[in-house]
Amino acid sequence: MNPTIYPAQRRRGRLQLLLILAVVVGPMLLASAMYRFNFWVPETRTYDGALVATGQGRDALGVTVPAVAEPRWELLVTAPEGCAEDCQQLVYLARQINIGLAREAGRASHALASGQALTADYDQRLQREYPQLQRYSLDPAVYAHHPEAPGGAQLWIVDPHGNLVLRYDAKANGKAILDDLRHLLKISQIG
Repeated sequence: MNPTIYPAQRRRGRLQLLLILAVVVGPMLLASAMYRFNFWVPETRTYDGALVATGQGRDALGVTVPAVAEPRWELLVTAPEGCAEDCQQLVYLARQINIGLAREAGRASHALASGQALTADYDQRLQREYPQLQRYSLDPAVYAHHPEAPGGAQLWIVDPHGNLVLRYDAKANGKAILDDLRHLLKISQIG
């Protein structure tokens, strides 16, 4: 026995099918068009630093990291011209931010990459007061050619894979950096 389908039922069935397809496929098409033609994109942002969305790692800055480095989030201070007052302030700030993470502090570390040798006094001070500070070498020539790296000391947030995420200059607000790092740790499943 084959039921008879009336034209009105057929139209209603087709309309329901079209509505279901529009609900499923419509948002994907809208999102693709928004991305492609750059409309309805929010102008606000939830982070304070300069986003580095190139997928480059520390090596693009000229930073040489030992192979035994533990994969964690990192607050990296770069100083291509030696560690002057701005650099020293950022090293202090990086340590304070790491301490400010409280129970999440184990997921992050802080490091210094200097293009020149540190003064003997500051080197001894770092060994005494910053025992967990990791130290890397920095090639100033590579650093100078990187488009995201302006001159002077900078603080970078680096993910556990070694990718650059956010950059801050020497005048950055420590509370804002701490909030950015907490947000990254909250949404991250790595490190």
